Order: sequence, then C-alpha cells, then structure tokens
Amino acid sequence: MNKTLNDNMPLGKTVGHSETYDPSHLFPVPRQEARNALGIVSALPFQGVDIWNAYELSWLTPKGKPCVAMGEISFPCESESIVESKSLKLYLNSFNQTRFDSPEIVARTMQDDLSAVAGAPVAVHLLMPEEFDRMQIQAPHGQCLDSLDIGMDTYQREPGYLTTRTVKVEETLYSHLLRTNCPVTGQPDWATVTIDYSGKAIDHESLLRYLVSFRQHTGFHENCVERIFMDILNLCQPDRLSVNARFTRRGGLDINPQRSTDETRFSNMRLARQ
Repeated sequence: MNKTLNDNMPLGKTVGHSETYDPSHLFPVPRQEARNALGIVSALPFQGVDIWNAYELSWLTPKGKPCVAMGEISFPCESESIVESKSLKLYLNSFNQTRFDSPEIVARTMQDDLSAVAGAPVAVHLLMPEEFDRMQIQAPHGQCLDSLDIGMDTYQREPGYLTTRTVKVEETLYSHLLRTNCPVTGQPDWATVTIDYSGKAIDHESLLRYLVSFRQHTGFHENCVERIFMDILNLCQPDRLSVNARFTRRGGLDINPQRSTDETRFSNMRLARQ
C-alpha cells in the first residue's frame, strides 16, 4: 500500500470524531493500486458491488428525539475508490447529535457524500425499526466444503493449489473458513465465501486448501475477493464465475464484496455470523 496513503488513513490510529454531521471524516482509498497487482489495468473482467451494512446508525428528529436505523450501502465495483471503514464509522457517528427532518434526508445526505468520495453513484437504503424483521438470518446456498479432511501447512495465498478435472459441471460451493488480515492493523477478518461457477469441475479439496491459504494473507475485503475471483478465472478458466464473500461485523459494519462474469442480481442475505 502507498505509504502516504497509509500515513493519512484513520484506521489503526486514535482519531476523534465530530459530535455533529461532518462529511470530511470520509477517507477514499483508490482501487487501482490493488488491481494493478492483479494485472487489471484497463477494462474490468467482472461486474459487481460491495454491500456494506451499517448497524449503528442514529440521528435526531427536529425535536431532538433519537432515531435508529440500519443502513444498506452499495458501492459499485466500477467506483474509483472504496471508503476506508473507520472513516465511514466516524462519519456515521457524526450524525448522532445532528437533527434531520426525515429518514429520507438522512439517506440522501449519505448517498450524496459517499458518491462524491467514491467517484461513482452509491446507493443507500435505510431500514427502520419496524422493518428490522426483514433482516432474517439465512444459510448459504450450495455445498459446504468444510467437512473435507484436508491437511494444511501453507497459510499464505497459494493459487497453485487450484486444480480442475475434465468433466463439466455447474455448481455452488461455499466455506466458512476464509480468514484474511487487515493490511493496516493486522487484525483478522473472517468471512463466508461462496463460489458459483460453470465449466471444468474444480477439485473440491484443492479449492478448500486454496481458500484456507489466505489465513495469513493481508488485504482489504474487496481486494481479497478480487484476488480469489482472478485466481479461479485464470487458473480454472470457468465459463461463468461468481465470487461472493460475507465478512463478519466490525465496528458496527459488515462488508460484502460480490464479483461476477455475468450480469446478475446481487443479494444481501445476512448470515449467522453477521
């Protein structure tokens, strides 16, 4: 990561936050540097979205009464930048003692600010308390790989584990065992990752070994999902591929990058660890 960028980033530092609305907290992290390392220098080989769920969102009514909501924030993968997660937390905290006329104004304010920082239209949807029951816990679709009895001694990303067979299949596989590490703080990030594809069958044990090999890999959530996508795309050459990771919550936020070769409807299902 660019040292100047890292030095200016609020993540991993003691930073005060404003008591009232302050969009200057938002800190952009350009996507391109991480993509250069993947050989992505022009047209994107995927479509996708990063869905962030904000569980600690509050503001005041014009009379000063607190409101709470959950926020669904969708960043298109084509955006120039992602938003650093701690900066988003500080930004959302700045709403806590600010009076707004309506939830619609809160959502529109967030949408305008985040779109300006990301460099692309960002969608914001607020879920009010009377709608909280819509966020029901679900299970991933497909076949879980985690019962496979594999041996491991490599915990740095190893794409060489990936192997395929000649038979063609269409299947959805998932694992709860993905762990990566924040490139700034070194703290672990935990996720359930789903791979949906068609083409030459990916050997299941090889895929699980590959996913576990990220255990000491460092990278932001979005970068890690794009690495997984590109490794499978380049080494397994599927006809169609989607990679979806749902990371566990940190600081009231969970981040869920999704990448696909196809035009698809990206969902926001909540898993048990979220």
